[in-house]
Amino acid sequence: MVEDSEIKTKVSPFAMREREIKVFDGKDGYVSMNQIIQKINLGHLTEIHFKILELINKFEFLTSRQLFQLLQIEKADIPSQDKLNNKLEQLIKCKILTRYYFLAQEGSGIYRVYCMEKMGKYLLNSREIECKWQPTDNAKPVEMIKKKLSGNQIVIAYLRKSKSVSSYILKPVITDKVTGKTFKPMANVKFEIGGKYVDFVYEIIRRNENWKQELADRMRQWKDFYDNFAPGDSGYGSIPQLIFVCEDDIHMAEVFKELVINQLSINKIRFYFTTDLEQNKDKLDKSLYEFVEEEGKYKKKNIEAKILG
Repeated sequence: MVEDSEIKTKVSPFAMREREIKVFDGKDGYVSMNQIIQKINLGHLTEIHFKILELINKFEFLTSRQLFQLLQIEKADIPSQDKLNNKLEQLIKCKILTRYYFLAQEGSGIYRVYCMEKMGKYLLNSREIECKWQPTDNAKPVEMIKKKLSGNQIVIAYLRKSKSVSSYILKPVITDKVTGKTFKPMANVKFEIGGKYVDFVYEIIRRNENWKQELADRMRQWKDFYDNFAPGDSGYGSIPQLIFVCEDDIHMAEVFKELVINQLSINKIRFYFTTDLEQNKDKLDKSLYEFVEEEGKYKKKNIEAKILG
């Protein structure tokens, strides 16, 4: 597998492209549960297949590269990306998993996205593993899937490269204390340093058609949460740090501009930014940025975050 630092692209694979659509790339037709059970009994579907299922159930959408990295983290018995791809193909043919790719004016995307199918849910339930998947999950639009892939890559990068990661939660539930409504950032990563814990929460922003309005609406919820924060709110003992994950450097500046124009600053925290491709660095301690005012102009400044090292 090509290492992250060897990837030379300047455009995130999880960035939005013009007129992009999602294309089904799974298997049509019918496969019975009896056929699947027979494959299990014959040893054609083994524990590594179930491990793949558990990870996709947990992360919802994954590329094969992301899945291979997660299996490496868990020290699963899978020697190569090619071996994993063969096992994914078996799961697709049995309709235990399905997959999609993205198509835009400039052509097809370079990767496939894997997600759950109903047979996969039945198999996990048979092992008393909770699976909340429902068919409508696979109907999510391109921008929601790409946000999830970007958020998953953040978590995977930290698990692989940061020694301070204590735990993580995907889509943690946050309560807007003014309206009482809940919302879910893409991920929460808890770091431990010097016996103390720090939480980072991640808002993934894509350039979909309504991103500016969506950002403004979400920031009002965050503002209500932060302005009225008390220890214990939404399970946090202290105020979590909010990180905006953008498509690229220009997008970071665009997001910051929207926050300033719409007066969406939050007094209790500083806004930190990163991009998808920053996670490809060998070390992540310089993967965060902020915008500071100098001589009447805002400038991007790199932050040294030793906690990410």
